[in-house]
Order: sequence, then C-alpha cells, then structure tokens
Amino acid sequence: MSTYVAKPATVEKKWILIDAEGLVVGRLASLVAMRLKGKHKATYTPHVDCGDNVVIINADKVVFTGAKRDDKVYYRHTGYPGGIKERTPRQILDSKHPERIVELAVERMLARGPLQRQLMRNLRIYKGADHPHVAQNPVVLDVAKLNRKNVRV
Repeated sequence: MSTYVAKPATVEKKWILIDAEGLVVGRLASLVAMRLKGKHKATYTPHVDCGDNVVIINADKVVFTGAKRDDKVYYRHTGYPGGIKERTPRQILDSKHPERIVELAVERMLARGPLQRQLMRNLRIYKGADHPHVAQNPVVLDVAKLNRKNVRV
C-alpha cells in the first residue's frame, strides 16, 4: 500500500466566504490558515497547495479579547539603525487599511517560505461587505456557529 501524494494538477479548490464581523482575530486566523493550507481535507499533502481560496469580508469589524486592542504591539523595522516602528491594533483598525490585522494574523500562522507566499495569494480580505468574487460562487462558512468562543458581542 503506497502513500497518497497530491499533485497540484489534481487538487480541487473551492471558494469560501467568511464574514468577520464580531469574530475574534486569533480564532479566525487559525481557522483561515488551516483552510488555506488544506489540512481540513483527507488529501492533504504538506508540500502542495491543497487549500481553498478564502474571501474575508468586514475585516474592519473584527474584535480582540481582553485589552489586546490597546496593549498588543505590532513591530516593524525600516532597515535603518534605530528604525523600529510600533503600532497597536487600535491604530491599524482606525487607519486606511484595517484588513491588515487579519492578514498579519493569518500570515504569521503559516510556516515561512515559498509555500506560505503562494498560500497567501489565495486569501482575499476586504474591509467592507462588498467583494468582487461573486462569479466564483463562494460557499459561506459561518465561523460563529462553529464555536461560541469564536464571536464576541
């Protein structure tokens, strides 16, 4: 009996739509990372993009538990000496691109490398309720119903 190894040509990809309104960021990101990687499928292969395409809407309405909205800090470095910059989730959510909170969370839950960059191309995040992927007929995934801890009111 041989081990099944999925090939990129044989992988069947679906489109999934997730409404992020009221969802906890970390719980949403872990579920999306699992869907992007394809670990929810029986044909999962670690080195192949087996996952689905995920569309997230209302990314500006995600929530944090506890005091993370003000206390958590995202760091980045400009590349120059003393060039470390920091921002809180409140600053990012109130800025022009609030969807970057979800993008950073999902990106950091995937292993770094060429496959991570390929998987991140299968993720589309929009701050409002509108998205241009209606033609793909995405299946709505209700993350709030999966576990009562996934949503904060």
